[in-house]
Amino acid sequence: MDKILILDFGSQTTALISRRIRDLAVYTEIIPGDASLTPEVLTGVRGIILSGSPESVYTPHGAIPDQKLYTCGLPLLGICYGLQRMTSDLGGLVEPLPRREYGGVTVQVDLPSAGLPDQTLRFFTGFDHALPLSSIIAGCPGPSRRNGADTRFTFTAWMSHGDTLTRLAPGFREYGRSSTGFPAVTVHESQPWFGLQFHPEVSHCERGRELLAAFVFGICGCAAEWTMERYFEKLSRSLAEQVGTSPVLLLISGGVDSTVAGALLLKTLDPEQVHLMYMDTGLMRKDETLTVTASLKRLGARHLHIILCAAEFFSALKGLKASEAKRKVIGDLFIRIQEREVSRLGLPEQYFLAQGTLYTDLIESGKGIGAKAHLIKSHHNVGSPLVDAKRQAGRLIEPLDKLYKDEVRSLGRFLGVDEAVIRRHPFPGPGLAVRILGEVTREKCDLLREADAIYIEELKRRRSPGGECSLYDEIWQAFAVLLPIRSVGVAGDVRQYGQVLALRAVTSADGMSADVYPFPLKDLLEIATRITNTVKDIGRVTYDISSKPPATIEWE
Repeated sequence: MDKILILDFGSQTTALISRRIRDLAVYTEIIPGDASLTPEVLTGVRGIILSGSPESVYTPHGAIPDQKLYTCGLPLLGICYGLQRMTSDLGGLVEPLPRREYGGVTVQVDLPSAGLPDQTLRFFTGFDHALPLSSIIAGCPGPSRRNGADTRFTFTAWMSHGDTLTRLAPGFREYGRSSTGFPAVTVHESQPWFGLQFHPEVSHCERGRELLAAFVFGICGCAAEWTMERYFEKLSRSLAEQVGTSPVLLLISGGVDSTVAGALLLKTLDPEQVHLMYMDTGLMRKDETLTVTASLKRLGARHLHIILCAAEFFSALKGLKASEAKRKVIGDLFIRIQEREVSRLGLPEQYFLAQGTLYTDLIESGKGIGAKAHLIKSHHNVGSPLVDAKRQAGRLIEPLDKLYKDEVRSLGRFLGVDEAVIRRHPFPGPGLAVRILGEVTREKCDLLREADAIYIEELKRRRSPGGECSLYDEIWQAFAVLLPIRSVGVAGDVRQYGQVLALRAVTSADGMSADVYPFPLKDLLEIATRITNTVKDIGRVTYDISSKPPATIEWE
């Protein structure tokens, strides 16, 4: 099967490159940027992409790729740092920008009327607004030419870099420039080497999918053969080989990720091997335990263990206000309770621990493919020292750790998970503890749980502006946050200080970037009014209008 290899230099969007290409039905693999390019690694590879990075090529921290990269004969695409890396390695010069280029930046591409090699023309199909994605996948030979004149394309790219090319490497030519006056698109005159000083993988980048498709199909000649069915077949074989006949314990929350992980284990292994442990931490959504129990039994679970442990979590969280401290405590307590309950179950020591960790969890926790990933926030099932110990011992299974949320939903549908579960909005592993800013108490959880349930209920019953679906289905993720402040208000002619609630709703394709959902004002006002009229002590409702980046989707 054709494969695109991605060298990861620590970018937060490396796996997003992979996901975009898998959306084109082409298989991808990610390896560290400085990994050795052995014949085994290059088996089946039709092209190589060099990712972005938070580092600079002129500092000692930047990973240097195996120099066989430039003699292996494969097409190369450098993205942001990847282009700078190629430029530096091949004799060009990279230096700091006087002012960082970030966000949406206009790029102009200029092509001469004649004299371009065929491979260059195939690459520039991605820039041609007249060519749809389907034409590029089908192998359109090049951009449309108009009366033999030079061809110009202008589009909005997504940038995030503080360095620029001040001298191109020998053999490279600049074809695109940013509105701020710096190189944005370069191509080698004889080798199949291409560079973009922006991120086509990010959804905000105009023509981003088309640019990647032009490289994958037009330059690399890949066949669109990758499907979720093939992914499942490969993953199930790997799990069966790794686990053998040993028992597996999955810590399950009932959300999309852990439920799909449970369905995968139950379908791949003997259900008698699979133990599903759900902890009622007191930090869950309203009626979560009842919903989870019914869902897992429908999946064929034979060993379902419901642990009621809310008192332990509230005790452990007492007095803690910092987000990272709460996440660490929750992660450690999850594992301690799991180990205690496992001993009660009588499972042998060689049991495997499984989790529904996604790749977004890993990269935000600084656990990316390479050694250069930066920490954004700790995830309770990633950063815990006890989980790390399981990982180092080779007894940890994370079957979804190469997938994004939308891919997990696709896998869930393939496995037959209920659509109502598949469509659920993401819910953080630490639960309401990271949606209550400041100290977490049982009373605050009860208050937030009720307000959040009203919010979600209203979204499910209200139609989108176009009427095609509910507001809930149109929104990627929506939830309420309890703020650590009170605000003056009037209730029944009595002046009082009520709690302040923030509502959050975003649209996204993968969770790596997100836009604020543009609520119809009428809906937002009516939802806020119902919450303040129904939930005692909520005196004020606000709406969060921050996108990601710069904010994260969750508040903590």
